Amino acid sequence: MSQILPFHGTLYDTTIVGDIKNVVAPPYDIIDAAGQQALHNRHPHNIIRLELGLDRPGDGPADNRYTRAAGTLRDWLTSGALKRDRQPAVYYHTIEYRPPSSGPDASSKVLRGFLAVVKLEALDSGHIYPHENTRAAAKTDRLNLIEACRANFSPIWSLYSDPQGAVIGLLEAEVKGKPASYDFQDDAGFRERLWTVTNPTILGQIVEAMRSKPLFIADGHHRYETALNYQKLRRQAGTPADLQPYDGVLMLLAPLEDPGLTVLPTHRVLTTPAPSYDQVKALLGDTFEFQEFPYSAATQDAARAQFISALRTNGRTAPVFGMALKEHSQYVTLTLKPAHRPSAQASPRAKLDVSLLQQLIVAKLCPTQQEQEAILYTKDDHEALNWVAQGTGTAALLLNATKVGEIQAVATAGERMPHKSTYFFPKPLTGLVINVME
Repeated sequence: MSQILPFHGTLYDTTIVGDIKNVVAPPYDIIDAAGQQALHNRHPHNIIRLELGLDRPGDGPADNRYTRAAGTLRDWLTSGALKRDRQPAVYYHTIEYRPPSSGPDASSKVLRGFLAVVKLEALDSGHIYPHENTRAAAKTDRLNLIEACRANFSPIWSLYSDPQGAVIGLLEAEVKGKPASYDFQDDAGFRERLWTVTNPTILGQIVEAMRSKPLFIADGHHRYETALNYQKLRRQAGTPADLQPYDGVLMLLAPLEDPGLTVLPTHRVLTTPAPSYDQVKALLGDTFEFQEFPYSAATQDAARAQFISALRTNGRTAPVFGMALKEHSQYVTLTLKPAHRPSAQASPRAKLDVSLLQQLIVAKLCPTQQEQEAILYTKDDHEALNWVAQGTGTAALLLNATKVGEIQAVATAGERMPHKSTYFFPKPLTGLVINVME
């Protein structure tokens, strides 16, 4: 089902650019304006100059951040700052990290995957499954970039099922005892390692092993749909018989059974006036059972820990949500009463905690579109609660993370997740390997 294409990756030459840490960047869609400027200032070869260039006064069709990115890419290839590998390869990649909110004493996890080009397939092909809806503005931006540069700078992150770990096992055996092409600590303190795998026998085994596996897009839906749109534009200029570089897209592929994979919840924080606690109970009391965790200034930390523990523990067997209200000295868990839980026949999407939160809580506390558009989002439990305590928000709504199996079920059923449903972690960096398509 999946056609994996070993490719001639383009990588930074650290003898020219120096420390790889200074030239890579997070994915473009989690970089704010301050971060964008900081990365531009960090190093003259930082990948941000290609992936998310700065606008300038007077930009127009002939000179803009997309055309400047294309010119910069050509310059870096000419100067040798970027070099294309001579042999086709896939790139084994590991990230050793600690999940957010896990505490300083928590053990680290290791995400394992490999970077490769994957042949593009229509999203209704049954080969590659999306799980989120996309927005037009983001796709227009990415299409402008790929048309100008004819390159993928940032990998789409996709998951495949491999309960026995056969593919990762092949890669680990191949790189054992060999130095990594890159081995560094990123800005978050995570250890990032990358090995170049060129052994034709191993590559052939990986291609064959992946052929029967459908892929589930974890992160990068806009980039995947953009790649399809770009392929369509290129084909309109003529359809060669053989496979073309624009028929594939750069992906990080990881097994969905990998214990190093983390899916974080995306909590909601209301910023418009919220109902009082009595009003909340009146609105939601028929649907939810309330458990309260009152606190004083001296006991707030302990109460918060109990509250988060209850949310996580009770959420294993029933839909449970957390709530904190501004100027209300207690945390509350809301457990959906059995009579209101989705039936076994309900669609995979309808069974999701995030769907239930939207339908049964958010829609009642924020009945207007304007109120819902003012909601803030965070993946961090404590940040959500602190925003309310500090007055940034009026109410925090916490939920448990969507399980990978639930995401797989939604995608396989041809459904899409609600907005801001999942946050896969850790995000692969941009700039470790580039797929230049010309």
